[in-house]
Amino acid sequence: MSEPTVLATPTTPAEDGGGTHAPPAMPGAGLPGGPGRRVSRWRLWVVGAVLVGAFAFLLVEGLGSSLNYFETVDQALAHKTMLGTQTFRLEGVVVPGTVRRIPGGVAFVAAGTVHRVDVVNHGNPPQLFQPDIPVVVVGHFSGSSFVSDQLIVDHTAQYVQDHPNRVRAPNGTTR
Repeated sequence: MSEPTVLATPTTPAEDGGGTHAPPAMPGAGLPGGPGRRVSRWRLWVVGAVLVGAFAFLLVEGLGSSLNYFETVDQALAHKTMLGTQTFRLEGVVVPGTVRRIPGGVAFVAAGTVHRVDVVNHGNPPQLFQPDIPVVVVGHFSGSSFVSDQLIVDHTAQYVQDHPNRVRAPNGTTR
């Protein structure tokens, strides 16, 4: 290993005529890649890593919540304790013979493949709401019931094929 090269010898006030003098220079301070340069590169890497991490977190959280459009009745009942009273979308088929009007809304039973849940919806149901069709309700569990404030009629392709005159577009055409 070689000795470091001294770039400048500091002068004393007596040597330069009694004036002020510059403090001793740090070895390599003015050269490219010196200590100041290494610190700023390190800071850039840290800031870059934090930004990438924040972006990844937002991406995962955003996509995670939007990819799961709804919970089926069976899924929701299996995760009922985890869901608690948080608002989510529940999908099920309206069980025939269970629809009844209540003050300010409608109550019915929604069925999954295996399980059923009582739904109490506050607000007017859509015009196409009826027994034996798939619906999505937005709300939360309250005891053994699902309390909803929004009801969406969910017409699958099979439903449209089986009942072509029931689903009409605003322009009057059937789908």
